[in-house]
Amino acid sequence: MEIIAEWGTVFLIMAVVFGVFMSYGIGANDVANAMGTSVGSGAITVKQAIIIAAIFEFAGAFIAGGNVTSTIRSGIMDANAVAGSPELLVYGMLASLLAAGIWLMAASSRGWPVSTTHSIVGAIIGFAVAGIGIDAVHWGQVGGIVASWFVSPLIGGVIALLLMLSIRKLILNTDNPFKSAKKWGPVYVFLVGWIVSLVTLFKGLKHLDLELSTLESVIAATVIGIMVAFIGKLMIDRVKVDEKADRRFHYASVEKVFVPMMIFTACAMAFAHGSNDVANAIGPLAAVVSVVQSGGEIGQKAGLPLWILALGGAGIVLGLATMGYRVMLTIGTKITELTPTRGYCATLAAATTVVLASKTGLPVSTTQIAVGAVMGVGLARGIGALDMRVILNIMVSWVVTLPAGAILSALLFFLFKGIFS
Repeated sequence: MEIIAEWGTVFLIMAVVFGVFMSYGIGANDVANAMGTSVGSGAITVKQAIIIAAIFEFAGAFIAGGNVTSTIRSGIMDANAVAGSPELLVYGMLASLLAAGIWLMAASSRGWPVSTTHSIVGAIIGFAVAGIGIDAVHWGQVGGIVASWFVSPLIGGVIALLLMLSIRKLILNTDNPFKSAKKWGPVYVFLVGWIVSLVTLFKGLKHLDLELSTLESVIAATVIGIMVAFIGKLMIDRVKVDEKADRRFHYASVEKVFVPMMIFTACAMAFAHGSNDVANAIGPLAAVVSVVQSGGEIGQKAGLPLWILALGGAGIVLGLATMGYRVMLTIGTKITELTPTRGYCATLAAATTVVLASKTGLPVSTTQIAVGAVMGVGLARGIGALDMRVILNIMVSWVVTLPAGAILSALLFFLFKGIFS
């Protein structure tokens, strides 16, 4: 308690700095995953991706990121184990934020799309084992995370493959692909609006006082989907056949029909992502703020000032603008060649998987789902369309994420304990 009273202000400043650093890492890595398919397919430029993310990621983090964040992320550790020594929780959360941020910087500089959720979870495990004891970790949760390394990409890949096959059957393999694209386009736009609204309603708004039942969420998402489909139809109707381009590439005009859909998908995914994943940076930050402000009390919930949400949102945007292009290149161009139709399928499949996961409680990673979805789209053209060397590197980086975060966090925990205790 004396340590909290003596160093409280220092802990708060460190928590804010490390929290912004972690959110910067989320922007550099995770947001790039959400925008990579749109950029790689040629639907939007990197500059446009940064502008879209700046507006919608920040809006998602600020509006729907939550006024109340669970202080102990994902039930990974037992908070009661440090009730007598609250300073240990502060050291641990500071170490976790810094360790996860460092790992995300290292991964982003190499262009590896890793999971920010697994980075922070690994870091919390490392501090809990090193600082409290092996029994303080809820190992059942960790088993679920390991399982998600295989489950997430598989579900995303299967849905993307099915979507790609449906586009091939309903549009590409018809007598008049352009006419079919204009006919079915609004239906595919509706799916974007509907699915991504569900992502936000199921996950993004849980911290607000807006409590909707499953049925109410589905009805609201359907209304939003119809509105988005109507706007999409107006944009699709403006696309004209480009005979010159069609001579070079038979489906050039069809691909143009899918560009407006990709723009909708990019905006909506950015909002949903901002509302969900800002918690990875501000969850541990909320824990430190709560302990310091209460003079050493450890609660399961912590009120969160709006300025911290704003800082998290700003960090995410800055990370994408300065370093995000590396991971965007990996997702968008290196796994397989993307066009607007393929990019659309991959992004919608990723969004659908997030919805399924949020309703079934599967501990999945947006990153791994996105990679799996891009692989699924590539598989629609055969295994030869995939760069297996890039995929292997990505999978190795996933497996390394948890132990890397854990080891770094344990070392930093002992460093902070040595400095302040």
